Amino acid sequence: MPIIDNAVYVDGVRIADPPSLDMTFEQVRAQDGMAWIGLLRPTAEELATVAAEFDLHALAVEDARKGHQRAKLERYGETLFVVLRPAWYIDATETVEFGELHVFVGRDFVVTVRHGDAPNLARVRQRMEAEPGLLALGPEAVLYAILDEVVDQYAPVVSGVENDIDEIEDALFTDTDTSLSRRIYELSREVIAFQRGTQPLGGMLEGLLRGGEKYGVVGELSQLLRDVHDHVLRLNDRIAAFRAILDNALTVHATIVTQRQTETSLQQNEQVKKISGWAAILFGPTLVGGIYGMNFEHMPELEWAWGYPMALALMAVTSATLWGVFKWRRWM
Repeated sequence: MPIIDNAVYVDGVRIADPPSLDMTFEQVRAQDGMAWIGLLRPTAEELATVAAEFDLHALAVEDARKGHQRAKLERYGETLFVVLRPAWYIDATETVEFGELHVFVGRDFVVTVRHGDAPNLARVRQRMEAEPGLLALGPEAVLYAILDEVVDQYAPVVSGVENDIDEIEDALFTDTDTSLSRRIYELSREVIAFQRGTQPLGGMLEGLLRGGEKYGVVGELSQLLRDVHDHVLRLNDRIAAFRAILDNALTVHATIVTQRQTETSLQQNEQVKKISGWAAILFGPTLVGGIYGMNFEHMPELEWAWGYPMALALMAVTSATLWGVFKWRRWM
């Protein structure tokens, strides 16, 4: 059994570390305590053993076995089933990576099933064991601490995304390379995925708060859950702002790139006009020179004394006329 930790608590104090789940179940009933069991990547058979000991609902167990679930909170009788999506940010690739955590919360037990290394539930356990008064509030207090840890771990993700957005804004008006548009788009996809992982938390916490009186959640714990709920609301507001900023940045950058391309095209057109104009100006003398350079025997003005000056004058007049026309049309 891939048990990371298995302990029995009475009044917030750890009293036993049973070597098996059977003994955990017996000691919880005998001591009227609470079991807190942490599992890492259990097999279907191992998860079925836990489900049999604590009477977990088959649908919830099936979700925990398969994984790849969205964040959600469901109640099966007196047992809560919670799915959380812890996240961390990889700055080198500007990607948000997700873990998956399943939490079963019953009247006298908490079972956590992790499919990845995050979050660090050992830190949660150490915190709660250092506050026996809070841990004595029961399994719902453990659920609060897990929720608080997951939400706190979103803060570095927000900071990482915010730093990259600042870099994008700094480069927005200076970098017209299409790679910036790709960077904005890919970061926007990561923010959307991040939002999908955090958006359901608001409704989940609201559901916990609404059911507080019915299921015996004390006032102190309700206040703590409201604090986590406030953090979640602020978190979701920031993520929504990130999406809006990135959408606007993508639009602005596309506009800037289009404008720069248009300006470049216009500049190229101006150059083409000048080249075409000079080509036309040079074509006139070339035409005259080509005709009079054929040296046929019977040719007008061939024996005329003023033929050569006339040809030069015709070349000059043609070139000057074309230059004047192009200058008037602002091609030159």
